[in-house]
Amino acid sequence: MKKLFKYCLVALMLFSVSISAQEKDVVIENIIKEANENSQLERLAHEMLDVIGPRLVGTPQMKHAHDWAVAEFKKWGVDARNEKYGEWRGWERGITHIDMIYPRVQTLKGTQLAWNPSTSKKGVTAELTVLPTVKNAEEFKKWLPNVKGKFVMVDMKQLTGRPDYNWEEFATEESFEKMKKEREAQTKAWRENIRNTGYNSRSIIEALEKAGAAGIVSSYWSKGFGANKIFSARTKKIPSVDLELEDYGMLYRLVESGHKPQIKVVAESKELGAVPTFNTIAEIKGTEKPEEYIILSAHFDSWDGGTGATDNGTGSLVMMEAVRLLKKYYPNPKRTILVGLWGSEEQGLNGSRAFVEDHPEIVKNIQALFNQDNGTGRVVNLSGQGFLHSYDFLGRWLAAVPNDITKHIETTFPGTPGRGGSDYASFIAAGAPAFSLSSLSWSYWNYTWHTNRDTYDKIVFDDVRSNAILTAILAYMASEDEQSTPKDKIVLPVSKRTGKQMEWPTPRSPERKGMLEDK
Repeated sequence: MKKLFKYCLVALMLFSVSISAQEKDVVIENIIKEANENSQLERLAHEMLDVIGPRLVGTPQMKHAHDWAVAEFKKWGVDARNEKYGEWRGWERGITHIDMIYPRVQTLKGTQLAWNPSTSKKGVTAELTVLPTVKNAEEFKKWLPNVKGKFVMVDMKQLTGRPDYNWEEFATEESFEKMKKEREAQTKAWRENIRNTGYNSRSIIEALEKAGAAGIVSSYWSKGFGANKIFSARTKKIPSVDLELEDYGMLYRLVESGHKPQIKVVAESKELGAVPTFNTIAEIKGTEKPEEYIILSAHFDSWDGGTGATDNGTGSLVMMEAVRLLKKYYPNPKRTILVGLWGSEEQGLNGSRAFVEDHPEIVKNIQALFNQDNGTGRVVNLSGQGFLHSYDFLGRWLAAVPNDITKHIETTFPGTPGRGGSDYASFIAAGAPAFSLSSLSWSYWNYTWHTNRDTYDKIVFDDVRSNAILTAILAYMASEDEQSTPKDKIVLPVSKRTGKQMEWPTPRSPERKGMLEDK
């Protein structure tokens, strides 16, 4: 009897295991195992960021990145192409060298701003000056001839180079409050003085160039140690460089104390004329409903202060790794799975807006779009974006994702439609169910968003790997869903600002002739 009991117990256990195994989804299990044991993220990140580098629209590096992505997709057996949607001013960064040569010699930390014309190989050497304190536009107009032949410093000298969190940790409460009040007063006075000139912080640069300035020196501090935002130049002929806070502050103090500092700027770059701009599109064709689409979405371009690691290298890596996992373990999806690596997001969602405008037949049949574009962190927020039934279908798909991923995610249903900020908004405006996989910060805004510190070493690969698993499973579940996604929208509330009922965003056309004089 004891033996019989043991045999029955073993048989029952085996039966239970068998039932449990049947309940597990083999595709999902394989996706998780492959992502954790054979991740390609580190290799892809190295090739994209260290080898190719930043991906500024209109540069050879951007085209190199598009071609590299197509080649990677094809290695995995995924059809891919570069789809032209417009042209941009072609430009290539060269050597930037900025040196103080008087009252002593010191190499400075900074860079030429994007799309700035090249200096000669000899560079430009000139004294520095700062903007004066003026009462009105007439007073500024009288001062303006003083800039002729000089580099003009156009940003405020920061009161402190320490981030607030550093003050909060080490300063006395009284000292911290005193600093903040002084900084607030200084910032208010600076802004008021700019208004008094009759210009704003952008238009004043054009006025300085017209007045004969030798160059523009800026410092857009990102409020973190060593971090500056790096964008584009606003001058047409003279050099524009951004200096890190420490060097900028030193030069500013030297000007204020009457030491008449001089700098030499060598900023070599190449003008390449009009060059084509692209989106990279990859595709796994659906077998049962090929005319319905799941889109894995990320912008591929970046600014070029760093190498665009977390904006948006990480989002692009997530989508590339997710489709690799799907192709390997879900090669015959019910619905067509597309990857969209969009161009020129940074200048106004241009790549995704072009795709929406050029492919209405795809947009009207989108089952779901998943976009990731705010840093290296694990996904912590998912909104229904104003789609009435988003709780039902997103809830079904999320239920298949491991708890160690979903436990970090806060959901908002039905939410409200996104109006900008990243490429999912281009699709929402067209009525397509598009969702932002919003990530944990990891000090994104201060340290990596558009900064000189946005590099490979800032990637947290465990979080990116988690996001790739999440994206692959959501795409799989959306593809397998028996129902097509309902696109009913909520009735939007009354705006507190205007007192009028809010309206759903509407599609906007892209810029297809970027920074080209003859449009």
